[in-house]
Amino acid sequence: MKEKTEPKQNPAHIAIIMDGNGRWANKQGLPRIAGHQEGLKATRIAVQAAKDCGVKYLTLYSFSAENWKRPEEEVNFLFRLMEDTLRKEGEELHQNNVKVLFIGRRDELPQELKDTMKNIEKLTYDNTGLNLIFAINYGGRQEITDAVQKIMDSGEKNITEDVIRKNLYTADIPFPDLIIRTSGEKRISNFLLWQGAYAEFYFTPVLWPAFTEADFLKAIGAYHRRHRRFGGAS
Repeated sequence: MKEKTEPKQNPAHIAIIMDGNGRWANKQGLPRIAGHQEGLKATRIAVQAAKDCGVKYLTLYSFSAENWKRPEEEVNFLFRLMEDTLRKEGEELHQNNVKVLFIGRRDELPQELKDTMKNIEKLTYDNTGLNLIFAINYGGRQEITDAVQKIMDSGEKNITEDVIRKNLYTADIPFPDLIIRTSGEKRISNFLLWQGAYAEFYFTPVLWPAFTEADFLKAIGAYHRRHRRFGGAS
């Protein structure tokens, strides 16, 4: 008789490095900003797919601390695009019971974007469905640096892993089970350095604007084929 096996659970927390907007635009003979606009469609698809799969946390790497090195025109466009999208779609996210959170250094962001972020966090605060986390002006090294500074300011002398974790931007968020990166690059680019220590990584050559629900499910399928031992023996 064939042994029964329990169905594998989908990852509770998926994080995505949404890479390839510019390259997608170049391939289409379009300006880079067109790639960012098209990438919004993939973002909506990923959010819906995460909800359908019962994923509890979805973190999207939206603007890294290093992205300030890009042309000023592109940076300003990205911030306007984020602000407009959050403002227009905030109510829909709220109606769908999505809780929206942001991680990263906010002080350096435009005031209009900060206000919009604050408003949508307040609007969706009590929602109990998908936790949608946008990493904006985020860097893993910067996050750890800020955590250390907070600990020093508190006067804490006994530094443990738990103390550091409680001072990260993601203090109340579980570590990611699966980190996806699109565009074929195979690096983490300063993303969730502490939190991703034992995450499973999935790299796909698909450029972010072309990322579909099927690609999302393919990543989850690859996750199910992994054996997570967290340093122990199988």
